Amino acid sequence: MSNSSLATKEKKSIALTSVFAAIFLTGFKLVIGILTGSLGILSEALHSALDLVAAIITFFAVKFADVPPDEGHNYGHGKIENYSALIETLLLVITCIWIIYEGIRRLVTHEVQIEVTVWSFIVILSSIVIDFSRSRALYRVAKKHDSQALEADALHFSTDIFSSSVVLIGLIGAAFNFHYADPIAALIVAVIVLTVCYR
Repeated sequence: MSNSSLATKEKKSIALTSVFAAIFLTGFKLVIGILTGSLGILSEALHSALDLVAAIITFFAVKFADVPPDEGHNYGHGKIENYSALIETLLLVITCIWIIYEGIRRLVTHEVQIEVTVWSFIVILSSIVIDFSRSRALYRVAKKHDSQALEADALHFSTDIFSSSVVLIGLIGAAFNFHYADPIAALIVAVIVLTVCYR
């Protein structure tokens, strides 16, 4: 097997594991977010859902980016990775707009009733561990093969670590009856994600 084929196989493999990780995290966060009513966890679920879309886009981007030049693409298909990174960024911006709207609405209307359970903490701590391992693995392969799509995917997982940490702090606040900590945490998540999108 040629070096090019091995590189493509490695990139596809790491991209596929990101898809599975995003499916698990999205489902887990969505269920716990609905059961507890936590906007912080629901914002994380939406974030993970868009990470899932991004991971799928990345998988197909790395799959087709290494297709050799043809009549319609004289220089190959490598640019598809750049377009993939752009789409992922736009998806995150859309997520942030919803999180900011819902966070402000809850703060203004005082509709902040959440039930903090042990599962709230389990889902967020699990998310931090998975996001950390995925981002490291993705960055390693992205640097090795100079893949912008994998690097953008790694960025998604690494920002999830920070946003999950903020949600964790919000849950701790809510556990001590400061329920406004949850929508405040959600708003901070949105600011973190928007900052990364701008970068």
